[in-house]
Amino acid sequence: MTQYFNLHPDNPQQRLVSQAVAIIRSGGLIVYPTDSGYALGCHIGDKKALDRIRKIRKLDNKHNFTLICRDLSELANFARVDNASFRVIKNHTPGPYTFILRASPEVPKRLQHPKRKTIGIRVPDNQIALAILESLGEPLMSTSLIMPDEEFTLVDEDDIYEKLNGRVDLIIHGGATIDIPTTVVDMMEGFPQVIRHGAGNPEEFES
Repeated sequence: MTQYFNLHPDNPQQRLVSQAVAIIRSGGLIVYPTDSGYALGCHIGDKKALDRIRKIRKLDNKHNFTLICRDLSELANFARVDNASFRVIKNHTPGPYTFILRASPEVPKRLQHPKRKTIGIRVPDNQIALAILESLGEPLMSTSLIMPDEEFTLVDEDDIYEKLNGRVDLIIHGGATIDIPTTVVDMMEGFPQVIRHGAGNPEEFES
């Protein structure tokens, strides 16, 4: 059965944050708010939870999954990044951007793009997400909560519960958020290339 938590968007209750982290660590799949709509998240090493995400969103093996980080101190552990790329990323985090980078050996192969060996990295500007990440002590494997054949992320709490009750272990409601997914920026060539326009302003990368 799916649990449902209401967390304060500015001051998340630590008791509920700790319960959410315990669910993640036990292999659970959660819905949680970010600065670009709601997302599905699970432990980075949990294959079963990842397979559940693929089933809910009907994703193929070419999908770039994202590691949600609390700050950029975790970046070097999971991605290969040069100094110029790091400066670009630093100037746009936290925020609604996902950066595609070459994955390090620390990233399980099932999370990487099968041919390019890439991984998405981002730091959200959302207090609930950051509180979960701080308590978890490691990145969260994540993807936007966009249902099959939809363009935007789910944001309505009743809609989320109706579509995902029984399919996830926890739904966290954290107040209003936009329904636009992140702007995705590919850094594989050493300079930014916008491959999806979203919540983050893409113009800075396209001049």
